[in-house]
Amino acid sequence: MSARPITFYFRGQCQQIEMLAPTTTILQYLREYVSAEKTRQTGTKEGCAEGDCGACTVVIGELVGDQLQLRSVNACIQFLPTLDGKALFTVEDLQQLVSASIDQMHPVQQAMVEQHGSQCGFCTPGFIMSLWSMYENEQHAPNKEKISDYVSGNLCRCTGYRPILDAAQQAYNYPRVQLEREKVIKVLMEIRALPSLELNYQGQQFFAPKTLQEFASLRQQFPQARIVAGSTDVGLWVTKLGRDLGSMLYIGQVDELKKITVSNDQLEIGANVSLSDALAKISEIYPDFSELQRRFASMPIKNAGTLGGNIANGSPIGDSMPALITLDTVLRLHCGDKTREIILADFYLDYQKTALQTGEFIEAILIPVHSSKALKFATYKISKRFEQDISAVCAAVCCVLDENDVVQTMKIAFGGMAAIPKRALNAEKVFLGQVMTLELIEQAQVALAQDYQPLSDGRASSAYRLQVAQNCLQRFYVEKMQAQNFTRVEDLIALVEV
Repeated sequence: MSARPITFYFRGQCQQIEMLAPTTTILQYLREYVSAEKTRQTGTKEGCAEGDCGACTVVIGELVGDQLQLRSVNACIQFLPTLDGKALFTVEDLQQLVSASIDQMHPVQQAMVEQHGSQCGFCTPGFIMSLWSMYENEQHAPNKEKISDYVSGNLCRCTGYRPILDAAQQAYNYPRVQLEREKVIKVLMEIRALPSLELNYQGQQFFAPKTLQEFASLRQQFPQARIVAGSTDVGLWVTKLGRDLGSMLYIGQVDELKKITVSNDQLEIGANVSLSDALAKISEIYPDFSELQRRFASMPIKNAGTLGGNIANGSPIGDSMPALITLDTVLRLHCGDKTREIILADFYLDYQKTALQTGEFIEAILIPVHSSKALKFATYKISKRFEQDISAVCAAVCCVLDENDVVQTMKIAFGGMAAIPKRALNAEKVFLGQVMTLELIEQAQVALAQDYQPLSDGRASSAYRLQVAQNCLQRFYVEKMQAQNFTRVEDLIALVEV
């Protein structure tokens, strides 16, 4: 570890920052602390300060092996020390990419002007940066569904979005203008050689170890330190609740925890793998996971957040847990030089209370790979908005049938129905050893009332949650057991209305 400045690539060169609180956000740095000679970068706006509106969207460049990965994130909830060893790009950087001999803006900006994609303009810089990350990562104009994924974290109250989607495609009609990645890679390679970062600001410490051994040692030395990954939740504790986080232990520099390994019978995802990468890999193996992958959160949130962090946070409305519980997921926990494994369903003890012991942390998520065609799996997210919204209820069902369609195993789990993500044990018992029928579904729906007594809150009432949960079982039956027997939409509708 080394008490050295935060070091990152910004505005075409290596920058070093010190004497700022570790909880200073990237947005605060850009708007308030960039030195006068560089001029403050006020193109990046603050709208919600909680990662919802996208007005503060910037693009972060990070070395993956010897290649540069560019991804959009929300500057309002990302802490400045997490930039160490990375590159930061804001809307002001785009003009620097355009040759001085060309009398126009960057293609993304030019297209937004010509397609009238901006009205009041407040959200525009965030949209520009989301679209620039797309422009750099997609060599050909994507379809509008993919463009919508890229701007899923950007809200606009003026344009209705269609002109923005049109602009995103039109940007590819101009002469190609791309970032000179080799220059950025060279600087990041030099920063990579620096020792691990350690900050001490007015008694608050921030550690960013680079190896698993170093992280485990610090975790034992500072067991009360707050582990920080993507800060997609912790960031709000600072910006909205004004909490003092105390000392922090940043997991984002530990390469050993960024690996995804697939074998014949298991998918192993390191605790530091981003939600974007983790959810995409799970969806490759379990295609029915793909809708949840898309609706889980906005792209900037998934780019910053980690699957390990989502699980460790233990929120009762965390969308990943119900599906992973039904797939018999196991966590590998690490403490010092020892590891142990625990079934995910047993990891949650009470509201935001887990089975983690002092000095322990999640090292990896182990998901069984079921190749049997007899396995039926589905997961459902119910929320007020299709995209970028917290679930009222998140459901997952996974079962294995024998050759006679008799249920051999049944796992049902819900989020939003209790203080923890929880299995529906009474409903599961209804199915075991039985052929799944509509009558059996109705019995299981009644049993759900014994499994859950959900609360009412701003997202949904208790009665609504229970009704939706019961409906999810019927939806599973229709989609997985009955849909192949019907050729007319009218028949399916009639079944659902029974």
